[in-house]
Amino acid sequence: MKLQRLYSLTRQAIDDYHLIDDGDRIAVGISGGKDSLTLLYALHGLRRFYPKKFELCAVTVDLGFEGFDPEPVKTLCERFLVPYTVIPTDIGKILFQARKETNPCALCAKLRKGALNKAALDLGCNKVAYAHHQDDVIETALLSLFYEGRFYSFAPCTYLDRTKLQVIRPMIYVSEADVVGFRNRYELPVCQNPCPADGYTKREYVKKITKFLLQENPHIKENLFHAVVSSTLPGWQKSDDISLAEKISLSDVLSSDTESDQKSQEEPYDGEC
Repeated sequence: MKLQRLYSLTRQAIDDYHLIDDGDRIAVGISGGKDSLTLLYALHGLRRFYPKKFELCAVTVDLGFEGFDPEPVKTLCERFLVPYTVIPTDIGKILFQARKETNPCALCAKLRKGALNKAALDLGCNKVAYAHHQDDVIETALLSLFYEGRFYSFAPCTYLDRTKLQVIRPMIYVSEADVVGFRNRYELPVCQNPCPADGYTKREYVKKITKFLLQENPHIKENLFHAVVSSTLPGWQKSDDISLAEKISLSDVLSSDTESDQKSQEEPYDGEC
């Protein structure tokens, strides 16, 4: 994927779901993986010509695993003139040494997001950007069906009523294959994931199922994504498709339901696991 296509897909999502406003200060969550670095490229580039002016800062939550080196990310942020903050934590030790979690993803996501949101507030941000892409949307919907018996996927924009932060996901139109191509083309400084659970999660299981189904139906990802986008799930109505009254009503729904939705769904399955 070329840089121009990344800008185009990201801007389309931002416009469709009204993700960025004038004066926003956005904390970009950087894990060091290919997804979050691609998001940093996208928002850095858009900042130069997008009609609404916004500021960026980058934040990495260091889980405390040995071998994690954020120095390449720091170098990239310096090149982009984006302030970069690393938040040291003992999340890894809590999960694998103190609690000895066999299924650590839910608690890890909760702790990571708590640390990221606190850092965003400390840095004066009103929004946090996550690097979820199109495949994450599809996989979250399948995980919800398989393990919760309901049709659900995270919204492009989520309001956190406890912190008053908005979580935005500008890469929902970008496929994982495009992210991989972008990483290779632009030689992104991807940091190795030192988590012992990497590659052994429920999300990875769903990835394998989807890959198998693609052999039978090459349009299955497109169809699954369309099912989410065209659904009545809160937050998936495009800005041009809903009236002002509906937007106010939708905001109320998101404000009241966000915390319960995150606890039941986004914490176990949301993120670069």
